[in-house]
Amino acid sequence: MSVRRTARVASVVREVVSTSILLELRDPRIQNVTVLGAEVSPDLRYASVRISVMGDDRTAALTMHGLNSARGYLQSKIAERIRSRYTPELRFVLDTGVKKSVETSRILRDILNESAENGEPETPEEFDEDEDTTGFPSGRESRPVSVPEAGTAGSETEPSSEVTLRDSERDV
Repeated sequence: MSVRRTARVASVVREVVSTSILLELRDPRIQNVTVLGAEVSPDLRYASVRISVMGDDRTAALTMHGLNSARGYLQSKIAERIRSRYTPELRFVLDTGVKKSVETSRILRDILNESAENGEPETPEEFDEDEDTTGFPSGRESRPVSVPEAGTAGSETEPSSEVTLRDSERDV
């Protein structure tokens, strides 16, 4: 199959599954679900649907069980939209990337709050905002340097572009 077709089918699978979960499924186990994406095998027989569940591990396990129970219904909805010899068999994959990013931001927020409570500055004292930390010589003086445009190398009749470079950048 062409890559374009598999991408189109993956997009349709993601769309159908997400709208069906949102509007049509009435299973109380399926709550706080976000469909992140879908990947379809090149022969269009299998589709992995990546989902994210907000909540604890128990809620995620219940949601996965509910989605696996509703898999046949969701596949029939996909079969209505896709004209193909085979309807992709759905496999749900729990994506924990969103949970990890929320946990990371919570930890960083806690660290910033602790440092603010202890009276520590948010930036280290060794860091000076005016200091050049690139490792290159400072060379703060700038003067215009004329650079010929593309295709006009050596031609003085065309006007040249003015580019301002630091003295340290000219040596490179």
